[in-house]
Order: sequence, then structure tokens, then C-alpha cells
Amino acid sequence: MDKQLKRSQGLYIIEAAVEYLISILVAGQFLTTLTKELGLSDGLTGILSSIISLGCLFQLISMVIRKNRVKRFVVVMSVLNQVLFMLLYVVPIVPLTATAKTVLFVVFILLAYLLYNIAHPKKITWLMGLVHDHERGSFTANKEIFSLITGSLFSFGMGTLFDYFTEKGDTGTALLLGALTIFGLMLLHTLTMIFTVEKRADGQTETKPRNLPLRESFSALLKNKSIRGVIVIFILYNIANYAIVPFLYTYQTKELSFSLQLIAGLGIFGSVARILVSKFWGRYADRTSFANMMEKCLLVMALSYLCVTAATPTTGIVAIALYYIFHSIAMGGVNSALTNLVFDYVPFESRADSLAICQAIAGVVGFLTTLAISPLLSLIQENGLSLFKMPIYAQQLLALFSAIVLISTAVFVRFVILKKAKKKNQNTDHQ
Repeated sequence: MDKQLKRSQGLYIIEAAVEYLISILVAGQFLTTLTKELGLSDGLTGILSSIISLGCLFQLISMVIRKNRVKRFVVVMSVLNQVLFMLLYVVPIVPLTATAKTVLFVVFILLAYLLYNIAHPKKITWLMGLVHDHERGSFTANKEIFSLITGSLFSFGMGTLFDYFTEKGDTGTALLLGALTIFGLMLLHTLTMIFTVEKRADGQTETKPRNLPLRESFSALLKNKSIRGVIVIFILYNIANYAIVPFLYTYQTKELSFSLQLIAGLGIFGSVARILVSKFWGRYADRTSFANMMEKCLLVMALSYLCVTAATPTTGIVAIALYYIFHSIAMGGVNSALTNLVFDYVPFESRADSLAICQAIAGVVGFLTTLAISPLLSLIQENGLSLFKMPIYAQQLLALFSAIVLISTAVFVRFVILKKAKKKNQNTDHQ
């Protein structure tokens, strides 16, 4: 292999890990800490968490940006988006009114994900283009393993530091530490991209995408029957996850009374499980197909949400630990499967647009799911539910709903996507 290309693949692995560390600090328990400091409700925290999903809509903007070379564009957009992430930690400690802080926080997080998602399809197509198609599964597994190891240690360490300063009543120092950490990671992330080459692993030259109007791009994509099926998977998957995930961290910190350190510690169980299975999922996808892998991962993820339905203040630690383990096993294959299912059905020059459209459609559905469920969550929390004199928490019901949706999605993959692929292979063999 070209030494320059091999070095760039290594830099891509580091880039992904550093970006993952930044994402940890602006999501999950850390985002919950920020919103609690601002005095936001669980429902609004859930909606803000789901902005990640709505942000996928912004990927459509990337379709009007037509460049043969995208490296400089991606680097600039990444820096701007990470500066805004850093400012999320500054907002709670500036001398402004509570309303002004909330408005600034919402504006910054929206702008951050706007910039991130405009560049994301271009970045993924550029960096995954450094990898041969027949090695995508294994390479993605290696990339995820490295990210998980660094992410687990980082999350536990930052969670411990945040708990330490919070218990001392020095939340301002914890927030300043978060801002400085993002700044340092941003510098490292930028350097990894600057020194990564912009070339194709297959030796072909870059092909400039056809500058089709947005409506025509949608039409061309939807004429592809296989991609239509992939879009359904994206949609159902987002419905399932955005019905529960945005509210799961508030459940752990409030109803279950978990500390950030405990949440990070339980997350390590999941990271270890994901590390152990990532290679298996990668080889399995390369040997069979990403659709096969997706079906299995969806069922494992459904099992993880069933564990959440059993999580109460009494059983919480064990149930949530099992949730992290099964959810992480599933995520070891899901992220790779979603992207690569798109890549399997479209030519290289159409990958960025196709990925943008799939994620945009599913992203809007995911955000609307959270938006619709947030009032229901608040209603249940205010009035309470019980079964056999035992309290039923809103998140338990949401987790059950998500599990049912994921099982239904797995059935769709089995009897629509895989059946269609098998029929296509049989027709090819007979020719």
C-alpha cells in the first residue's frame, strides 16, 4: 500500500477518536450537567439532545456544495463547529440573565450541529475513500475500537473531575475545564485532518458530482428501490432511539440518582463489550453483508432497551449495566452498517448526497419523535403511574416502545432487504 495512504488511514483513526471525545463532552451526562446548570427541564433537555437528529437535516445543504477537493472546506467547518461546542461550557458562567443564557445555549448548539452536518457527508466520503471497499468492515472496527478505548478512559476521567468540583460547589471550575479540554482536542483534531491526504484508495481520480437540483437528487435517489428500503431502516431506527435516548441520562441522574462517575463507570462495561465484538462485526459484514449485520444488531439493541424497562432505584445499577453492555454490542455494528448500506447501493460520486438525504429524512423523523414524546414524558412524571402498587417511570415505557420498534425493523430487514438481496444474487447466478 502507498505509504502516504497508509499514514492517512492511521490519522483517520486518530481523527475519529478525537472527534468522539469532543462529542462525549456535548452529549449524554455532560449535556445533562450543562442543562441542569441552566435550570432546564427534562423535556427541554431531551429536545436539545435530539437536535443531533434534527441536525442531519442540515446535511442537505452539503448537496449544493460541489467541490472536487473538500479537505479545506471540511477543516474550516470542523474548527468553527468545535469552537461553538466549547462556548456551550462558557455560557453557564457568563454574567447574563437565565433567559439570555438559555437563548445563547440553544443558538450555539444549533449552529454547531448546522456546521457539523453541512461538512459531515463530504468528510465521511473523503476519509472512507481512503479505504478499499472490501476492507471497510474491518477498518471501521479498528477505528471504533481505538475510539472506544480512549473514549472510556476519557469519559470516566472527566466524569470523576466534574463530580469532584461539583461536590465542592465549584461548578464554574468544572465548566472551565470542559471548555479548555474541547479547545485542546480541537487543535489535535485539526492537525490530524491537515496531514491527511485527499486521494482514493482504489487509485481513481475524484469524480465531480453532477450538479443536480435538490428535487432531482431526491427523485434520482428514490428511484433506487434498494435505497428506499435503506431509508425505511434509517427512519425506524431513529424513531426507536429518539423515543428514549434523549431522556435516558436524566433518568439515570434524577430518578436513579447516579453520579457522573457511576454513569461513566457503567459505560466502561459497554465499551469493553463493544471492543470485544467490533472485530467480529467487521469480519461478519465483510463475509456476509452489512444488511445481515444490521438485522442482528437491531435485535441486540432491542434487548438493551428491555433492560431499561427493568431499571428501578432498586435494580438500577444491574439493569443499566446490562443496558450499556447490550447497547454497545449493537452499536459495534449499527453505525458502520447504516453508512455502508448506503455505500453498497450507490456509486462513489453519489455517496455524499445519498448519505445526506438518508440521514436528513431520518433525522427529521427522530427529532419529531422526541418533540412528540416530550409532553408525554412530562405528563407521566407529573401524574405518576403504578402497576401492582409499584411505580412505573416514563422512561421504562419509552424503552419498551423502542424495543418493539427495533424488533419490527429487524423483521423488515429480514423479509424485505435480505430477501431482495438473495433474489438478486440468485438471478445473477443464473445469468
